[in-house]
Amino acid sequence: AWTIALSLFLPILWMFISSFKTQLQAISVPPQLFFEPTLENFSLVQERSDYMKHALNSVVTSFGATLLALVIAIPAAYSMAFFPGKKTKDILLWMLSTKMLPAVGVLMPIYLLLRDNDLLDTRIGLIIIFTLMNLPIVVWMLFSFFKDLPKEILEAGRMDGASPWGEVTRIVMPLSVGGIASTALLSIILCWNEAFWSLNLTAAEASPLTAMIASYSSPEGLFWAKLSAASTLACAPIVVFGWFCQKQLVQGLTFGAVK
Repeated sequence: AWTIALSLFLPILWMFISSFKTQLQAISVPPQLFFEPTLENFSLVQERSDYMKHALNSVVTSFGATLLALVIAIPAAYSMAFFPGKKTKDILLWMLSTKMLPAVGVLMPIYLLLRDNDLLDTRIGLIIIFTLMNLPIVVWMLFSFFKDLPKEILEAGRMDGASPWGEVTRIVMPLSVGGIASTALLSIILCWNEAFWSLNLTAAEASPLTAMIASYSSPEGLFWAKLSAASTLACAPIVVFGWFCQKQLVQGLTFGAVK
């Protein structure tokens, strides 16, 4: 486990180290492990790109899309988990199959739809796309969590006169806080890291941090030191966020619910 973890962490560490090198040091062969750190790359990134604007766009679109996805997915997962029909499994498989479709295959119609509705290069447009992109995964995860809830608790609630809405808000959601939190965290991370739609549907006003990183690729070549600095600034918030929320990300669900 440690070997796999360190192997996955090595590219992040290398990116972080390269961000403190000069351009010549960053592309030197063999790599320089000992060097005098510099903050020049971070200063250049701040001068060239409006980091705070890109970061705010990432925060608004990631959290907005996650919230909208949960609003849609919680009732959908609740109905399929507790009131399954003959086609419930088929619907779930169909939803998941949409993730297998190459995004570029639907780029043109989505681009035209957003253009005709004046949603290109807007946060609302990205929120809608990110929501649709992650909705199958969010529904699947919540369905799995809700499916494990003890049926006796819901039956007791119905005997006490709980309506379907009361079951969702007063029984299912409180018991599923861990599952909803882990689902929300995963959705936020997926939205934050999404680059394809960000690059193709934004230009200047709504472009998130992933678009800012892509701007450091030019016909003249890749400026590794600046690119590493931009990537570090883009990855740092979500890495820190994930670190503090790792307990919720892997937390178990409804332990001791049935007394």
